[in-house]
Amino acid sequence: MDKIFLHGMKADTLIGVYGWEREQMQTLLIDLDIGVAEKSAQSDHIDDTIHYGDVCEAVRQSLREQSFLLLEALAEHIAELVLQDFGAVWVRVRVVKPGILANVREVGVEIERRAAADE
Repeated sequence: MDKIFLHGMKADTLIGVYGWEREQMQTLLIDLDIGVAEKSAQSDHIDDTIHYGDVCEAVRQSLREQSFLLLEALAEHIAELVLQDFGAVWVRVRVVKPGILANVREVGVEIERRAAADE
């Protein structure tokens, strides 16, 4: 299984359970590892892979239009977007909320999801 990745992507969204967190958008750091079909390496054709620029824009746009209470729900949203809209085989999503706790560099979540098996 091959993968493409986007690490350190910045995206803005409304996130948090406290009122003060929801007063303005926060910038999150997102790492994506995306499983792709091996044929992309063999064919050298963009139509046989997942265009990481398109994934980046879709994630950023979706997060600008949504709001979330929990990082876990946000990560699940991103995973579903990548699996459904881009046909990924699997995806690992890591979301970091930097600077939210005093004396803690970053907090976050990481999830991994696979595409539903064909029936």
